[in-house]
Amino acid sequence: MPAGRRPDILIIMADQLAPSALPFHGNPVTQAPALQRLAESGVVFDAAYTASPLCAPARASFLTGLLPSRTGAYDNAAPFGSGIPTFAHYLRQGGYRTVLAGKMHFCGPDQLHGFEERLTTDIYPADFGWTPDWDRPHQRPSWYHDMSSVIDAGPCVGSNQLDFDEEVAFAAGRSLFGHVRSGDERPFCYVVSFSHPHDPFTIPRRWWDLYRDEDIPVPAVGPGEVPLHPHERRLREVRSGDHRGPRPRRAAGLLRRDLLC
Repeated sequence: MPAGRRPDILIIMADQLAPSALPFHGNPVTQAPALQRLAESGVVFDAAYTASPLCAPARASFLTGLLPSRTGAYDNAAPFGSGIPTFAHYLRQGGYRTVLAGKMHFCGPDQLHGFEERLTTDIYPADFGWTPDWDRPHQRPSWYHDMSSVIDAGPCVGSNQLDFDEEVAFAAGRSLFGHVRSGDERPFCYVVSFSHPHDPFTIPRRWWDLYRDEDIPVPAVGPGEVPLHPHERRLREVRSGDHRGPRPRRAAGLLRRDLLC
């Protein structure tokens, strides 16, 4: 980077990637050589916390530095107000080129929130159809997760999630190379956001076969060993966790079967 030039910024987001699943956080099974090299050459945070366990509120907080109580985005159907500045607004004001690709779960008409360009659509609709009905807290909405994500986990030929992530990676790479070739002297900030490893847990066989069932450790704490908070009990009910859980088996891991999804 030339002396005096402001740094280019590339932010890569992976949805629901838990630290405990990564080798540099102590997982003995996961193979992640690219992330391992990145961790060895960079800084790894051992105590980083999200402002919300839900996707849309967490992303609004990530972009703004504000808690959900300040952004007003409390759930996955809450609008993220356009009047709230994000780091993309500030970077553009400072002369950066700001580009977004992939999943951000913006609800409402504003699908940019300060970015000057968005390379792909979102994987989810931008409407408010995912509003919870808190008058019926124990009734499962038709769009909510259930145990099929676990029961039906396995290798597949393709899925809409995989197709989406491939498009995001291709569009971001092409745009980055185009920026370098264009002669645009502005520093850039790219946010490239992928849907995986968010469920559904289906993946091409070459990746699925990297792991043997018996090598995957079972959870250290089993169901029923720790008292559940009322909200946790509600989540188990609406996702049918007590009725469609995996059957006990001698080998650890999930039920495997081939899928064309």
